[in-house]
Amino acid sequence: MAILDVTVVTVAINKLSVEFGVPLETIQWATTGYTLALATVIPLTSWATGRFGTKRVYLAAVATFIAGSALAGSAWSIESLIAFRVLQGLGGGLIMPTGMIILTDLAGPQRIGRIMGVLGLPMLLGPILGPLLGGVLVDSASWRWIFFINVPVGIVTIALGLRILPPGHPTSRERLDVVGLLMLSPGLAVLIYALAQASHSSGPAVVVPGAAGVLLIAGFVVRTVRARNPLINLALFRKRSFMVSAVAILLFGFAFFGATFLLPLYYQNVRDVTAARAGTLMAVQGVGALLSMPLAGMVADRLGPARIARTGIVVIAAALAALLAVGATAPYPILDVILFVMGVGMGMALMQMVSAAVSALRKADVPAGTTVLNIVQQVGSSFGVAAMSEILSTQLASRLPSINTGRGGLGAAQSVPPELRAKAAPLIADAFQSTLVWSLVMLAVAIVPALFLPRSNTSDVSSHSE
Repeated sequence: MAILDVTVVTVAINKLSVEFGVPLETIQWATTGYTLALATVIPLTSWATGRFGTKRVYLAAVATFIAGSALAGSAWSIESLIAFRVLQGLGGGLIMPTGMIILTDLAGPQRIGRIMGVLGLPMLLGPILGPLLGGVLVDSASWRWIFFINVPVGIVTIALGLRILPPGHPTSRERLDVVGLLMLSPGLAVLIYALAQASHSSGPAVVVPGAAGVLLIAGFVVRTVRARNPLINLALFRKRSFMVSAVAILLFGFAFFGATFLLPLYYQNVRDVTAARAGTLMAVQGVGALLSMPLAGMVADRLGPARIARTGIVVIAAALAALLAVGATAPYPILDVILFVMGVGMGMALMQMVSAAVSALRKADVPAGTTVLNIVQQVGSSFGVAAMSEILSTQLASRLPSINTGRGGLGAAQSVPPELRAKAAPLIADAFQSTLVWSLVMLAVAIVPALFLPRSNTSDVSSHSE
């Protein structure tokens, strides 16, 4: 459920924008708020499970996710939807890592590989099933059901968890770095808000939240360096190979997930397809990742993760360039092939960048390192979605200032009268393509740190510093 809800909303963004009558730069917070909340609670996993026990944390996380889902489905305004999506993310961010702790403890070290294979399935299936399920529910029922469907699944999960899960007694009484948490999460949120304001505002509306975000994050860094039990182990960034890997993952998350956010909107507004059809088209990308990820892992064992990751980024960039080249009138089979190739590149790039970063760490630092990288990827995705939605809104507003409704941007694209549709379609397509160019540029930038990824799985594992 938690992974599915990262992608299930993407095909509903168009419908939500119409439903609540708000611009894209506002509606994107339904996605950004969720991913930011995920990033916020991931570092709490180790402290929470040690303090309260794995079973309690897992069931509380599922209950929080269910409550957020039920409330999101009942949302009466965009503000309420965003708030409830944040609540969803606070629960969802703890579900996967806590479940991983439970399973690895039960399996023992001799079966970790097999368990990781099982845990990888929802990560691979989420990008396939999310857009499909979201599209079908939006078209056949209501956008509200993309959230309501989580409730019965979550109730069954809690019932089974109460009966089956081991007790997972508390093992630690370390204090939580509450001050650090209250600096990091609001700091990231207001910094992204400043980015959202920058495309259509200036002065205090951008400078004040931007400065506040920078100061909060800087304060978090200073406090973390001095804290006895820091929320995030920033000392890992002293290792050059880990720092380079983290920067590559941040830039990749920005570029790839920003583009993925735009593509369902592209299909619905340029090709005038239903949400279900857009979901089918996006699922092809997930299939490509599903097929390539295991193969990429096997090849990386021989050649090293860095080569595979760099190749994956190049493959995605080539596919995105092809999408821009074929334009809005390309036959659907060609679009399917392009998106499949993009998925193949994603399956090669992201996990192998993580592998390259982890290979640079001592064994004792691996849990903290994977937590940091997960946060970095979620933050990059959040910034990418916010930035691309702002750029698209600006591009659309400049081409379609307003058509009868008084709304520019995406609202204007959605409200084009049928008699003007043929004339407006090329303008809408051009706005989307001009925006996607920025994703291509960011992918090219991500190649630079990727060139310096650790070259083998054994390059730095035993070293303590550089």
